[in-house]
Amino acid sequence: MLRLGRRGAQLRPFCLSTGVRNRGYSQQLQRVMVDFGAEHSFAKAAERIEEHYGIEVPVEAIRQHTLHHGRRINQIPAQSACAAQTLIVQMDGTMIPVVQSGKGSDGRKDKQLFWREARLCLARSQDTTQPIYGSTLGTAETASWVWGEVAVAAGLTKQTQVHGLGDGAPWIVDKFRDNFGQQGSYLLDFYHVSEYLAQAAPQVVAKGKERQWLRRQQARLLNNQSHKVLKNLQPHIESPELEEAPVSAAYRYLTERRDCLDYAGAQAQHWPIGSGEVESGHRHVIQKRLKVAGAWWKETNAHSMLNLRTARANLQWKHYWLSQN
Repeated sequence: MLRLGRRGAQLRPFCLSTGVRNRGYSQQLQRVMVDFGAEHSFAKAAERIEEHYGIEVPVEAIRQHTLHHGRRINQIPAQSACAAQTLIVQMDGTMIPVVQSGKGSDGRKDKQLFWREARLCLARSQDTTQPIYGSTLGTAETASWVWGEVAVAAGLTKQTQVHGLGDGAPWIVDKFRDNFGQQGSYLLDFYHVSEYLAQAAPQVVAKGKERQWLRRQQARLLNNQSHKVLKNLQPHIESPELEEAPVSAAYRYLTERRDCLDYAGAQAQHWPIGSGEVESGHRHVIQKRLKVAGAWWKETNAHSMLNLRTARANLQWKHYWLSQN
């Protein structure tokens, strides 16, 4: 440390040359901390940093910097310069563990543990394999807005045809129509429909013939013959008094969503009929970090981590750190 004159300002040449504040962390080290903190528990991240770089970093410092940069990073990239002729869009929700501190001076007492829905959406052009993700812990309205922004980033224009996929949750279908209106058509995930039919099969046919019956109903659906599937289910609908009624559930599920069963049209256009992309996204974007065994998140911290994880999935990592220089 140097001084300008006997009582002048202090100078730290090393700190000035390396960009490090006294008792602070360089931009490069922050990037390393956030990199590991985004993928592992903060304690594990500290172990990895020491293992790879030989540097001991406090766990709390890793936590603070990871959440700080999670709040700052933009999860959705800029609008695509290339207009998409056809967009594939999907939306789904997954539950993450959240903790709410108690109201007293000691927040550990009377804390509440509960599950909160994190909503993940994606959009990609039909001729690409890299989707753009968006995520939120907010309301269905917030998720709808994020979905629209993701679609624009993926190349949505007024001339774009939009193909939506999902499990048929009413709020998802409603938000799809709010965002894409006459530009799009929504299709029920074929494998969700098949699960309903598989559960109904033992009540419809004799034991040992369930698989054969299921395959026949799947073939009918793929040929847009849902009316035949419903006709086959109808005689076996259970009494309303029964608690378990798989045939009634399958019949109701299909009847209420008959305008979302155009599998033949989707296959003719070489569009997907399953929503596996967004379900896979839940695992590698959200659940891998926010559902670590034994971890419960404050809601504000969950927002930051969700933002960071989504930005990394959208390949915004390098761009963000270059913008910090």
